[in-house]
Amino acid sequence: MPALALTLALTLSACGFHLRGDGGSYTLPFPTIYVGLPKASPLAVDLKRNIRANGATEVVDDPKLADASIIVLTDPDKTRTKTILSLNGNGRVRQYLLIYQILFKVVDQQGNELLAPTALNLNRPIDFDETQLLAKEREEAVLYKDMQTDLVQQMMRRLAAIKPKVAMSLAPDHPVVVPPSAPALKQ
Repeated sequence: MPALALTLALTLSACGFHLRGDGGSYTLPFPTIYVGLPKASPLAVDLKRNIRANGATEVVDDPKLADASIIVLTDPDKTRTKTILSLNGNGRVRQYLLIYQILFKVVDQQGNELLAPTALNLNRPIDFDETQLLAKEREEAVLYKDMQTDLVQQMMRRLAAIKPKVAMSLAPDHPVVVPPSAPALKQ
């Protein structure tokens, strides 16, 4: 029996199989990238953290300096919804459906589309009990956070799959820091 398990494990690892949640390291094809979401957006913070974690791509604050830009067409922080999924015999809500979605595209410095508008839609059912309002609010927040994490992982997989049509710039080895005493350039 141990020999069969070892053979199966070696076969799966040899074909490149890995579990979806095995660390989520993705090699992005861009030295620099711009994330077109508000800086305070929880999704932006999570996405930028995941991009930086891969180590090879630098997140920049100006789309003009980026080899690729993520253009968000619908902000999931503003469009997430909660709809009634089912009612009980008294006509009261028994279940809600939480929906978290985003529509985004990726363009290069010249505005060429590297990834066509892509919609990611996630939903989770949640049971409702009016006698446990605080617990259900917390459960809803946890489900939205879980959907956000899943959304970021799906976006990372799509970004990693992009094949740029032109050569990208080289990212600096270390961030360029301008001393605060340096005079500002006039345009």
